[in-house]
Formats: sequence, structure tokens, C-alpha cells
Amino acid sequence: MIEQFPRHAFAPPNFQAIFELVPKPCLILDAAFTIVAVNDAYCAVTMTTRKAIVGHAFFEVFPDNPGEILADGVSNLRASLLRVLKTRASDKMPTQRYDIEKPPSVGMGFDIRYWDPINIPVLGDDGYVKWIIHSVEDVTEITSLGKSHAAHSHHGL
Repeated sequence: MIEQFPRHAFAPPNFQAIFELVPKPCLILDAAFTIVAVNDAYCAVTMTTRKAIVGHAFFEVFPDNPGEILADGVSNLRASLLRVLKTRASDKMPTQRYDIEKPPSVGMGFDIRYWDPINIPVLGDDGYVKWIIHSVEDVTEITSLGKSHAAHSHHGL
């Protein structure tokens, strides 16, 4: 028979502090797609700061690259977020090109980026989506290497 061990008293964890240090880039959106929380890893990979983006609409902070005529990052992500709201189920998106606007300290324009995103619903007590965890993996380097290799193979280089 398993011995019963006394339970230790502990203070509840500070989930905000834990979330901010999780190494996987993620942010939390409300059902209107307003950024309500973001972790350090997401800020680092998107060249943003928590203070600059929390409280703002996601697509205001991360618009499509106006210099890319075929940009579809906003429409693809919006469709995924709407699916999450409708189905109340996670939505893993295929690799997406979604360029990131450079901050003035780094230069002007947009950085070409490729991402593997997943959007995960957090349901409220009423059973409806209260928040969406938007988590990404930056696969720009892997995607760029693949495209470069394919171009060299195609051209016989």
C-alpha cells in the first residue's frame, strides 16, 4: 500500500511570470483578436516589445507587407482564428509567409519570415472561446535553405 505523504503548503504559481519566460514564442488574444499577453520569446522573434503591442489589435500590430502584392498572411491567419472561434478546437496552420515590420532601430521595411503557427482556444465558463493562444515557430532559415537548395538544383548549380 502506498504511504500517504503530508501535503506541503505552497503559494500558487505566478502564471504570468511563467508564461513570459516560456521559450516557445506565443501570445494570447481575446475573441476580438486584441493582444492581451505576450511572452519574451514572441517579442524577441518579432522584434517588438510587450509595452508596444499589448492592448492593440493583432492585425494593426502585424499587418501584411504592403510591398508584397501576393501577401496573404493576414487573411490566412484571420481565417484560422475564425475557425478556432467557430469550432472551439485548435487549428494548426501550414507554414506561412508572414513578413514582420522592422523597428526603426533595425532599419525600415519588412523582414521576410516563414512561420509554423498553431492557434489554441481557451474556453470560458460558458463554453465559448475566451482567449486564443497563438504560438509560432520561426522556420525562416529552414524554409529559405530549402528554397535555395531547390533553386540551385533546378538551375544545375
